[in-house]
Amino acid sequence: MRRERAFPLCALLSLAAASAQAQANPEWREWNQPVEPVRIAANLHYVGASDIASYLITTPEGHILIDGGFVETAPQIAANVEKLGHRLADVKILLNSHAHFDHAGGLAELKRRSGAQLFASAPDAELLERGGKGDFRFGDEGAFPPVAVDRRLADGEKVTLGGVELTARLTPGHTRGCTTWTWNAGGLQAVVVCSASILDYRFVGQESYPGIAADFERTFATLQALPCDLFLASHGRFFDLDGKRTLALRGMGMRNPFVDPAGYKAWAAEAESAFRAAVERQRQELAAPDKGER
Repeated sequence: MRRERAFPLCALLSLAAASAQAQANPEWREWNQPVEPVRIAANLHYVGASDIASYLITTPEGHILIDGGFVETAPQIAANVEKLGHRLADVKILLNSHAHFDHAGGLAELKRRSGAQLFASAPDAELLERGGKGDFRFGDEGAFPPVAVDRRLADGEKVTLGGVELTARLTPGHTRGCTTWTWNAGGLQAVVVCSASILDYRFVGQESYPGIAADFERTFATLQALPCDLFLASHGRFFDLDGKRTLALRGMGMRNPFVDPAGYKAWAAEAESAFRAAVERQRQELAAPDKGER
């Protein structure tokens, strides 16, 4: 009989605090509603919540799981993996898009339950191991259970398992190590976008972190150059998960709704436009004379 490894008291307390924080926020609760898993293409499946995304890639040598959601998303993800007829214990590799509490909060629990190794970008690895503390935007407010990173990845590095080869594309800005994942899924080029949301970041004058504006510039150049058939992302609302899930579950031999290269281009263009508008607005604010002067 397999015995579960003990979960340290400090980690349990951290998990409980992070879970309470997420459940107390109505918007976050809306993002985290349970939904049925769905096959996207070939051996690629959606196993996340209503908006907080997680993806399962199955192979004969074990499985790959991308993102762990909030702390309280982890049980949903585990249940969805089982609903598809797979075992969480067969997940060998965990990947992360970025080290924010709504995508990394469940990683420690999923790693503990599966025994998988966690691979993440080098710039976000330290933040994951600190449990989100010291984030340049959230400080310690976005804390989650810390999780050990087994392999730190550089831009363009490959992750392989059971004939599947994923490429880590660093698309920083939203976090310093924001990672977009790309691979061939049954002849279709899959792209799981990290995020390009600008929140309330500062790009002009005193930047949110030194070089954030240049990072976003490089990120948009990278995203524009990526070939994409299957447009996926860390948040379902980026790619109309709800609408596409509904069509996919209906089936009826129709065209795969997740194949959406035009949607990918439109999302990237909209994200870049929001960034450039924010830069211009901040430049104007910085150049404007102090309204309090006489």
